[in-house]
Amino acid sequence: MRRLRQLFQKLRDAGKDENFLYGLNLFEGFVSKVLSLVMVVVILVALRSLVISLVKEITNPEAIVLSKTLFKIFGLFLNILIALEILENITAYLRKHVIQLELVVVTSLIAVARKIIILDLKTTSGSQVIGLAIAIISLSMSYWIIRSTSTRKHH
Repeated sequence: MRRLRQLFQKLRDAGKDENFLYGLNLFEGFVSKVLSLVMVVVILVALRSLVISLVKEITNPEAIVLSKTLFKIFGLFLNILIALEILENITAYLRKHVIQLELVVVTSLIAVARKIIILDLKTTSGSQVIGLAIAIISLSMSYWIIRSTSTRKHH
């Protein structure tokens, strides 16, 4: 009977707000660390893919650097930059336990810029181009607002 009471006491203590929040904080930290490790693997795989593509193009004597190949290489390069930005977002969260909105918007801008750089206008509809333009304008305005408000806070 005494052990049953102790078990109920432990369950009640675990359900208190501060203990529950502490457990959630530990879980968030664990997930963030796993995401960081997975992102490192993604970056290494993308880097390997970029190097292999680049070496194949450079060592192929018949290959003339065509715009399609160049765009593929730019796309791979920008994929790595986007992955690095996402890793920076996760790292910043681990340091401060706050999602840094500026980093998220910059990562989004890089992703949309990548899409525009590798865009094939032959297969892209006008509505898709308009959508990308709206995304760029919206993200740019968001970035400007975030930067101007953070600059005011620091002065």
